[in-house]
Amino acid sequence: MRARARWRRVLARGAVLIGAGALLLSAGGAGAHAFVARSEPRTGATIVESPAQVRIWFDGPIERLYAVIAVLDRDKRRVDKGDGRVSPSDDRLLEVGLPPLPPGRYRVSWSVVARDGHTREGDFSFLLK
Repeated sequence: MRARARWRRVLARGAVLIGAGALLLSAGGAGAHAFVARSEPRTGATIVESPAQVRIWFDGPIERLYAVIAVLDRDKRRVDKGDGRVSPSDDRLLEVGLPPLPPGRYRVSWSVVARDGHTREGDFSFLLK
């Protein structure tokens, strides 16, 4: 009898540990895809001053090695400074410098890899008056 009771306790503890592990894995995986939290300039914004940079914040850390960002003008020419990077002080921030821009519509294209290995990409535009 004692052996059966001990065996049941071991099985019950194992089931609790497996359940807790599954819960932790599902919670970690749900937020690990690195969705855009916000950007400067904002998506679709109309601004009156040329921004010094474009910045995109994600809701999770992104891999530095695989982060790409580009700013294109109406003619699909690249206009950023070519210094796109994940911020050294914030692994959720992708940024690129800009020279003074003339008025016009600009498209920001980006691609990142989240820490869980999932690739995300997207684009948005802003209008400089």
